[in-house]
Amino acid sequence: MSDFIVINLQVLFSGLALGAIYSLVALGFVLIIRATNVVNFAQGDFAMLGGFSMVAFLAAGAPYWLAILCALVSMGIFGLIFNLGVYYPLRHRSFLPVIISTLGASIFMQNTVLYFFGPQPRPMEKVFKTSAIEIGGVFMDTQYLTILGVTAIAVGFQYFLFERTLFGKKLQATSQDKDMARLVGIPVATMIAFTFCYSAILGGVAGILVSPVLFVSIGMGSIIALKAFSATIIGGFGDVTGSIVGGLLLGVVEAFGAHYISVPYKDAFAFLLLFIFLLLRPQGIFGEKISEKA
Repeated sequence: MSDFIVINLQVLFSGLALGAIYSLVALGFVLIIRATNVVNFAQGDFAMLGGFSMVAFLAAGAPYWLAILCALVSMGIFGLIFNLGVYYPLRHRSFLPVIISTLGASIFMQNTVLYFFGPQPRPMEKVFKTSAIEIGGVFMDTQYLTILGVTAIAVGFQYFLFERTLFGKKLQATSQDKDMARLVGIPVATMIAFTFCYSAILGGVAGILVSPVLFVSIGMGSIIALKAFSATIIGGFGDVTGSIVGGLLLGVVEAFGAHYISVPYKDAFAFLLLFIFLLLRPQGIFGEKISEKA
């Protein structure tokens, strides 16, 4: 292969891996939106907490794989606490108080982590010791391969859960019409609590996967959340498939923009793509256009 093709494949691979992180967090956004009709602006901080939980368990002497398991269990428990403390008391209010409460929770989480861990970013080891694998002249970082592999597994599990299990059907029924779901005997509160737990775990997975690449820092969740929220809009607000495709597209555009135009302005390319979609196709890739009567 020519050098031009190899370089572009290298950039594409990096962009897909970065986009997979956005997709995981965006998927958490969508699940909460579908279950509660509100945006959880603390979703990015779930990724930050997942990374710091991993750092804490590794510092305590836990083996790497056990630390991952403990961090994810901790995130599931935290998701339940988040549901009970942030969403549940305001469940009968309009969406605005709930959104404000998630913003407040985000600030509280960041300052709590700052108090216990300090402001310095923390490095984290990769899942696999081998640094990269070469295929056809393209060097594939093992951490990026891990990110893509785990994201594919998460998406597959998501499809199986929602489309092939009775529990998943109950979750979908709850997201579509809570009152009707309650009338047919579905425990709506339990379904929403599970959604928050699952969303927190997805955020934790994203944080653990991206930490060896970006380091673990207090601000890591904010930028990931902004990109992931942009991905949900680009893909189609509230659409599961759209969140995945939007995240991957965002990562690829960001990677090629950084390579061919400017690395310092790589974040701007993602938001430029969002602006273009809002201008030309505001309903997103998979969203349906809604007409309003005058």
